[in-house]
Amino acid sequence: MEAAIKPTYIFLTAKPWNDIAFSELEKNPDVNWVRLRSKDEFQLSKIVSLRPDKIFIPHWSYIIPAEIFKEFECIVFHMTDLPYGRGGSPLQNLIVRGHKKTKISALKVEEDLDAGPIYLKKDLNLDGSADEIFKRASGIIKEMIEEIIEGNIKPVPQNGDPVIFKRRVPAESNLKDVSSVADAYDLIRMLDAEGYPHAFTETEFLRFEFNDAVISENGELKANVRIFKK
Repeated sequence: MEAAIKPTYIFLTAKPWNDIAFSELEKNPDVNWVRLRSKDEFQLSKIVSLRPDKIFIPHWSYIIPAEIFKEFECIVFHMTDLPYGRGGSPLQNLIVRGHKKTKISALKVEEDLDAGPIYLKKDLNLDGSADEIFKRASGIIKEMIEEIIEGNIKPVPQNGDPVIFKRRVPAESNLKDVSSVADAYDLIRMLDAEGYPHAFTETEFLRFEFNDAVISENGELKANVRIFKK
């Protein structure tokens, strides 16, 4: 009797906070898991050679090439309750708008950014630093991936009027115009993760970058600071 052919799934992300989720997923003996980490690896010729059943994308900062998503089922995980919050910097845009919680939306990649049909959504708390939130989200995304595979879930069109988020730029990380301690805390924590420009302030000669922010019950903020010449 011939052995059943195992499905192959790609896990596309370079972010270290997704390491544990991938290590847990690849323990499944009935699935071939392949992790890709870079744009150089994520090429059509490579994907064709792997012949994946699905491509899961927990965190990716680049446009998915049409030649790939039109040929293979690509599922991306977006940290908003779509269609609210389509676009860039979802975590940071949520926090500056005062959101305390959100949903992770698993959606099929299509031509329009973050506009594809939805497989499922899960709740996510926005407490803590960006790094802590991304780690928390990674565990939830792992469960969502398993649910999509095991339930053979089919996506359904998004419902509602879209709200578009604009990708933030490094200059928006400047603390100079922040007027409250609570807002300073939010700005520091929402950028406190690998690959993000830390909240900062400057003098004529020096730059001050902040991380590891903690706010006390009396509203006092403490944070680490790195000081260097501009």
